[in-house]
Amino acid sequence: MRIAILSRNRKLYSTRRLIEAAEERGHEAQVVDTLGCYMNIASHRPTIHYRGKQLEAFDAVIPRIGASITFYGTAVLRQFEMMGTFPLNESVAVTRSRDKFRSLQLLSRRGIGLPVTGFARQLGDIGDLIEMVGGAPLVVKLLEGTQGIGVVLCETRKAAESVLEAFMGLNVSIMVQEYIKEAGGADIRCFVIGDKVVAAIKRQAKPGEFRSNLHRGGSATLVKITPQERSVAVRSAKIMGLNVAGVDLLRANHGPVVMEVNSSPGLEGIETSTGKDVAGMIVGFLEKNAQKDRTRTRGTG
Repeated sequence: MRIAILSRNRKLYSTRRLIEAAEERGHEAQVVDTLGCYMNIASHRPTIHYRGKQLEAFDAVIPRIGASITFYGTAVLRQFEMMGTFPLNESVAVTRSRDKFRSLQLLSRRGIGLPVTGFARQLGDIGDLIEMVGGAPLVVKLLEGTQGIGVVLCETRKAAESVLEAFMGLNVSIMVQEYIKEAGGADIRCFVIGDKVVAAIKRQAKPGEFRSNLHRGGSATLVKITPQERSVAVRSAKIMGLNVAGVDLLRANHGPVVMEVNSSPGLEGIETSTGKDVAGMIVGFLEKNAQKDRTRTRGTG
């Protein structure tokens, strides 16, 4: 197979591992800088041009689209789909998962456990919004934030009011969530491929920090998940329409709750902690699904 990897940096661990895994299995992998693509949208023969030349046909495309370029990145991915290239994750699913509030609404509608979450835009609603999620302590999140950036723990009502007023004054979109104290600053990252959780790690926040993201200094260890956690992770990925996803869970007293479903989960933490060849499993998924999907007609989302 000829596999395109949409990535802005071929030196990133995840991109390097995907190249290695593809080549080890006898495939040709080409890294394509997402922002270097430009498109000819024609009904008879849609094409993608890259660095002055038209890209040749690919059998499959692996999107590693950064959150800051979601709009353009998913447009490029849609163009690959229009050309008959099999996407590891479809553009509409990536777009769906990147909208944090929409994704929570979709999960809620299908009965997935979630932290109590509030969403508002008016300063006058702050008091009721705080009560809605059970009062302080609570968590405020920027809808556009990634890797723990824009996530604030407000330990008192006064702090919550100040943070909400500041964010609303900047005219940014935020949501407010209950703080799951019993999670102890840890979450579970379940790596889903197809209909299976192929690996899982526990991410623990460093002392004095509640965000467990590895980019924030958190640590990762191998963890055994329960059948319920496994089922919730797989169902969440399917609801988003993602073939490959990182599903982040918290262990609440009333069972697992989903924090986020990531459409471009990093490979370094999961592979290092579990010793599993997750990149190889991703390429294996493409081997099983790309060829039989070549004739399927895809919508443009």
